[in-house]
Amino acid sequence: MSTSVPYFHHFQKDTTGIERPVRFTFPFCYDPHELSILAAEQVQTYLAGQNDFIHNFGLMDGQEGLVIGKMFGVLVVQDQEGNLGFLAAVSGKMAGSNKHRYFVPPIFDMLDPEGFFLREEEHINQINRNIELLQKSAELKELRENLVQCKKHEEQILSERRKLHKKNKAERKERRIAQQPCLPEQAYQELLEDLIKQSYRDQHHYDVQKEKSTQQIKLAEDALNHILDQIEELKSERRTRSSNLQNQLFDQYHFLNARKESKSVLAIFTESKNIQPPAGAGECAAPKLLQYAFNHQLTPICMAEFWWGSSPNLEVRKHKNYYPACRGKCEPILGHMLLGLNVDDNPMLENPAADKELEIIFEDEAIIVVNKPAEFLSVPGINVKDSVQTRIQNRYPEMDSPLIIHRLDMSTSGILVLAKSKDAHQFIQDQFIKHTVKKRYTALLDGLISGKEGLIDLPLRVDLDDRPRQVVCYEHGKPAQTKYKVVSIEGKNTRIHFFPLTGRTHQLRVHSAHQKGLNCAIIGDDLYGKRADRLHLHAAFIQFVHPLTKSLVQFEVKDPF
Repeated sequence: MSTSVPYFHHFQKDTTGIERPVRFTFPFCYDPHELSILAAEQVQTYLAGQNDFIHNFGLMDGQEGLVIGKMFGVLVVQDQEGNLGFLAAVSGKMAGSNKHRYFVPPIFDMLDPEGFFLREEEHINQINRNIELLQKSAELKELRENLVQCKKHEEQILSERRKLHKKNKAERKERRIAQQPCLPEQAYQELLEDLIKQSYRDQHHYDVQKEKSTQQIKLAEDALNHILDQIEELKSERRTRSSNLQNQLFDQYHFLNARKESKSVLAIFTESKNIQPPAGAGECAAPKLLQYAFNHQLTPICMAEFWWGSSPNLEVRKHKNYYPACRGKCEPILGHMLLGLNVDDNPMLENPAADKELEIIFEDEAIIVVNKPAEFLSVPGINVKDSVQTRIQNRYPEMDSPLIIHRLDMSTSGILVLAKSKDAHQFIQDQFIKHTVKKRYTALLDGLISGKEGLIDLPLRVDLDDRPRQVVCYEHGKPAQTKYKVVSIEGKNTRIHFFPLTGRTHQLRVHSAHQKGLNCAIIGDDLYGKRADRLHLHAAFIQFVHPLTKSLVQFEVKDPF
């Protein structure tokens, strides 16, 4: 039986033998359900062969236009007649449009030529052009130069006046001294009075000239400020119009949930984070899909999002890989929209180390060296407190020390060094700061790389819209360098040694996966690659100077994979 709901797509493959999920997908950490995978593959088949729009995803050599890969989402749904199908959506706009035959429409179409947004945006763009014209005008340049020259000229006049008056003052002093023994008292007093009058006259002439110079400079400043004031007025109008437009735009975004409760995007972000919504909030695929389903009485079953196209320059996105919803824009919105649905548990609230033992491989009066299992926090997290640090603190409650000297990602296994005293902590930490500690990591990459060894130099910063993901950023990123050496080729995988020269968050993971790095993600990397049984990254070796013996010590743990 067909449904009359637009954008409802029937599965082309038989799904009768596929068991439906008991609960809806937790969108920020998931393995795609088989139904979601079928839906995504059907969308990918459409994208590969469609003629509905022209967009350069970077998948065909020589195609014109800016290369822009996109995130797509699928939402498996059931209609009121019990038919199973799916909806599809794209994050943001595509091919210069928000409306496409295959994908659900946006919650608000900013690109509607008859809508307020484009009209006001054009007004703001015209203000920008007017500001730019004034800022780059020959008149403004001439008036700036004129003011500089005017100040220089008037200062030269005043400087010459001061030199003349200084010379006159010196001459008057010479006359006072020279004439005092030569003139009668009465004549000498008259001379002094005349000299004083000359001094007053010089000061008066200087004051008159200073006032003239001030007036000349003010005339030049007024002429310049006439244009600068125009620019500032335009900027003020732009700020006001932009703020009003943003607020008007926010008013268009109200999100439903499974309980049919509606809430504005402003209220959602104010209540959850006490901030204004970031630009683009509500334009991602997941909110579009859920909003359309709730508006058309479709029951959500499961969902998934995948990347289609070349990876962007900053982020790590792989063609056809599945990704969780972004946290910066989507987490507050989806937190509201999922109310009323039976959703999978948030795995980030669970303690993955609950049944894991912490192996101590070395201990003396100064340090403790442990072999941290994968999926085990180094320090307490926001939700999960169990960690290497808390385990050691519980074991040695009498120790008064910062303990942890360095950290490993929760998913990374391997050697972690802790200090038993503040002096030991400081001594070893100084070596980390000076980059004299030698470390070696082993990783198994999901693919083959061409080079045998080399240096990766890609600066990193946090993705403000999707923490804790990191992005490559040459403008604001912190320096990050990694040496590497291929150990072996194992089928379709590469075993590699990493020698990090810096210690940035997710450094080895991003340097492996990014297209400007090795372009080959670590197996099991759920942020930058594909999920697996574990992240195949292990801190296998460390060498540093012992805080007490002052001798080099080194520790090594065999790769667990």
